[in-house]
Amino acid sequence: MGAMSLSESYAAGRVVPSTVEVGVGPVSPRELVAVAREGAGVRLGEDALAAIDRSRAVVERLAAADTPAYGVSTGFGALATRHIPTEMRARLQRSLVRSHAAGSGPEVEREVVRALMLLRLSTLATGRTGVRRETAQLLADLLDHGITPVVREHGSLGCSGDLAPLSHCALALIGEGEVRDATGTMVPAAQALAAAGLAPVELAAKEGLALINGTDGMLGMLLLALHDLGVLLRTADVAAAMSVEGLLGTDRVFAPELQAIRPHPGQAASAANLVRLLADSGVVASHRGLPGSPEECHRVQDAYSLRCAPQVHGAARDTLDHAAQVASWELASAVDNPVVVTDPDGTGRVESNGNFHGAPVAYVLDFLAIPVADVASMSERRTDRFLDKARNQGLPPFLADDPGVDSGLMIAQYTQAAVVSDLKRLAAPASVDSIPSSAMQEDHVSMGWGAARKLRRSVDGLARVVAIEVMTAARALDLRVAALGVEPAPATAAVVALLRDHGVEGPGPDRHLSPEIETCVDLVSSGAVLGAATSVIGELQ
Repeated sequence: MGAMSLSESYAAGRVVPSTVEVGVGPVSPRELVAVAREGAGVRLGEDALAAIDRSRAVVERLAAADTPAYGVSTGFGALATRHIPTEMRARLQRSLVRSHAAGSGPEVEREVVRALMLLRLSTLATGRTGVRRETAQLLADLLDHGITPVVREHGSLGCSGDLAPLSHCALALIGEGEVRDATGTMVPAAQALAAAGLAPVELAAKEGLALINGTDGMLGMLLLALHDLGVLLRTADVAAAMSVEGLLGTDRVFAPELQAIRPHPGQAASAANLVRLLADSGVVASHRGLPGSPEECHRVQDAYSLRCAPQVHGAARDTLDHAAQVASWELASAVDNPVVVTDPDGTGRVESNGNFHGAPVAYVLDFLAIPVADVASMSERRTDRFLDKARNQGLPPFLADDPGVDSGLMIAQYTQAAVVSDLKRLAAPASVDSIPSSAMQEDHVSMGWGAARKLRRSVDGLARVVAIEVMTAARALDLRVAALGVEPAPATAAVVALLRDHGVEGPGPDRHLSPEIETCVDLVSSGAVLGAATSVIGELQ
């Protein structure tokens, strides 16, 4: 499976499947979002069931042998040297799941739990883990019935997989622990299973380990972040265009021939978006003039936060594309230890490996937090420029109705600055840390789960910062249009209209700002701001 570019993935993401069939091949990012966030149903394909049966036959042959096989007839981690007799192996699997379901803290979001469940099911479906078909089917049934195990925030080191989060999910399969049913009510797992007409399973040899040994939590959060950032980075282009327009900036610097001199693909795409967003702007035309003419704009160059938006937004896009490539490799993987391997003669064996280490995913989770913070930082600088009478090209201080009596949007920028400060701290990598575990058997871990958790906070913060820029730029455009007697670009005008239609008012005396900010955040996060612009000019890159 090859990685899609940002524009390709966004276009593909517009189709919402109602049911996802999990087969031997990887699920797609769009399918994951549909199951995790939109409640799509899940079923196992016939090819997956056949592959599961083949690998199970290998495990059962090894379980019956006198020679110990790790994960089948031995203990785990630092206790792997003990050979477990046949009559104790069901207890071994049950004890593994119970002891490893040791998470603590707040509940993890439903969409994250559903994502990691789907990804674990996808790995089971490859026929590399050795589980029985009834065990895989029950995991699919939980997803299909909207039953979501309660997973706690803390517990995963991102090595040997996301052990604690996945163990909480496996616990539900044996009818233990707590879950949220389809209505969101917390109930005992056994009660939810019975209400759905499902029966818990008794785990057999190898199954407990197969259910908990994967990078599914961190990968699920990466895929959800990639989906959200695909929308947010385009929306950042919309916000930047509104700011360039409202601050009487020039669109000349976004010309394709200038971008081609430095041929980064993300930069070219962002600049092309800005050109289209600013097309037919009466505000830009009002001060454009011709080079050397008396009407030429008196400012030689715009500030970096305006002029260099494609360079920063574009670099963020390229980072996103790199992360999407890593995610595509991980989606095509079967992460488990030990893993069932088929020999050329058709026989199979179980081999230990290190594919559960979360480093590849952890690195890009950390990497993405850097451009998220930087795009937000540039957005905040554009907002601040609108509010400073020395730099906002003739607009009132803080865009206030009666400066001195009114404070306008002064404190909205404070809110932005507070979030940006948080984002800078969240950009510090989690993956450079490692705390050994399991009596030094697991002496280097990825901390990828922690990287994923902080990236989720970063994505939320970026949406808030961009939303305040959009709100500020919309007010500035209203003031500019009133002063100049010209119309903004059709695309930016559509965004202003969207805000006004949703109760985000234009210029006027001070009012309670927090509800308007939250409305803007919702409009940005949902893709409505982006949709308003693209409804006029077509899809952005």
